[in-house]
Amino acid sequence: MMGGVLADRHPKRKIMLIAHVILMLLSLTLAILVITGLVNIWHVLIIAFCIGTVHAFEIPTRQSFIMEMVDRESLLNAIALNSSAFHAARMVGPLIAGFIMGPLGLSSCFFINSLSFLAIIFALLKISTDFHIISEKRSIKRSFREGLRYVIQHRDIYRLLLIMGTMSFFGFPYISFLPVYARDILNIGEKGLGILMGCAGGGAFTGALILALGVHVKNKERLMTVAGILFPIALLIFSLSYTPLLSYIMLFIAGFSAFNMIATGNSIIQLMVPDEIRGRVMSYYTTMFLGMAPLGNFFIGSIATLIGTSYTLAISASLCLVGMIVNGRWKN
Repeated sequence: MMGGVLADRHPKRKIMLIAHVILMLLSLTLAILVITGLVNIWHVLIIAFCIGTVHAFEIPTRQSFIMEMVDRESLLNAIALNSSAFHAARMVGPLIAGFIMGPLGLSSCFFINSLSFLAIIFALLKISTDFHIISEKRSIKRSFREGLRYVIQHRDIYRLLLIMGTMSFFGFPYISFLPVYARDILNIGEKGLGILMGCAGGGAFTGALILALGVHVKNKERLMTVAGILFPIALLIFSLSYTPLLSYIMLFIAGFSAFNMIATGNSIIQLMVPDEIRGRVMSYYTTMFLGMAPLGNFFIGSIATLIGTSYTLAISASLCLVGMIVNGRWKN
């Protein structure tokens, strides 16, 4: 959450530049360790920890930086455009890596990944924005408490954060269960697993593309509510399905609705908060959205070992649906 404090105290573009330079060096370090044969599990763990730490500063800064580059009416489209690029890279990147890894080896992928950060750094250097508000130079501890107090005092914001945390904790662990469904429940093998994952990613990418192409949403709250209820319902049907085609369709709907909920919630929160505190609020958003997922994976996965995958995912989807309905009554 300290990344949000820094984002409100310093130029966001500068923070992002420093973050991506560090990420490039970390990726280059891993590539060198792999090609020299010196890499071991501790190197990977340390580098992964460092990457996660950098992202804790970069993600809330990047999210709040979008507001400085577009007008308020275009914020949702800009968030969707940013996310569509992410999902497209997530789908195409592993495919390219697979072709490269065969003839050139694993280390070549890490080298190319490190070089790819040059494009991001170049783009950031070319971005010009005169809009910048630096919060008062209070202590970091006081600034942190101020952001937390603001969230607690504004009911709509903390309920939106609860919705994101509920979705992340109870909803997103389904991704970890897909290999089990492909192998043991649907009996569709590795190819079917690829289709399952592709359907979820394709749904998210479709949702991102529709919003990014300029679709104007008049009632963001209604869109978020519908998407928030549709996501766990699709997940619940998927958990009970033994038919591959139905499972593919439900995962596509789940990915589509999840993206619409995330992007809409992101834009609603950013439009609610004042400029001088946006970075801190987005750091709380990032913590609830991304931070709860690993905890959910551990908790839901532990239950699955006791009562089975299908029952666990059905219960998880049901709890997610209840959480969405309860917390969804957030608008005064």
